[in-house]
Amino acid sequence: MSKTLLLYFSLYGHTRRIAEHIRDRMTDLGEDVDAVSLQENPDVDPTQYDRIILGACIRNGKHKPPVWDFIRKYKPLLEERPSAFFSVNLVARKPEKNTPETNPYMKQFVQKSPWQPDLLGVFAGDLDYQRYGAMDRNIIRFIMWITKGPTDPQTKEQYTDWDVVDRFAEQAAALGKAGAA
Repeated sequence: MSKTLLLYFSLYGHTRRIAEHIRDRMTDLGEDVDAVSLQENPDVDPTQYDRIILGACIRNGKHKPPVWDFIRKYKPLLEERPSAFFSVNLVARKPEKNTPETNPYMKQFVQKSPWQPDLLGVFAGDLDYQRYGAMDRNIIRFIMWITKGPTDPQTKEQYTDWDVVDRFAEQAAALGKAGAA
């Protein structure tokens, strides 16, 4: 059995929930998975793992610098091991922007990244204005107004399609196995 590092960067906790869901689904499939927060464990040693999954949320239109630092630092390792990347963002709430091929943040990631993962996933996040600080709340409300999303400051809505997350977890569990497509 291979050992998987599921490393994630989460600002408000939803990417953590998604990562834990992936971990649980992969564990149900018989995989040995450690879900580790990049913020809490910036010095995690990925060399101890056979498979690496990295997940990150979007903040102000970008993946955060620690995500990019990890990719640059471990690019050779990421390229030699089975690997996956997933992005969590609110744009993915729209059906026409919820796949790796159609999501602008994933397209930007693929274009910018020196690492090209074996598997990509895009998941819609959640929107909880009360959880954000005043500046983030106003920025996100403005973005939602532009994109015709909810702007009511009392909005608390989760857009994640957990079946899509499960399919990603199943595909990730198959990475590096003989006969896996």
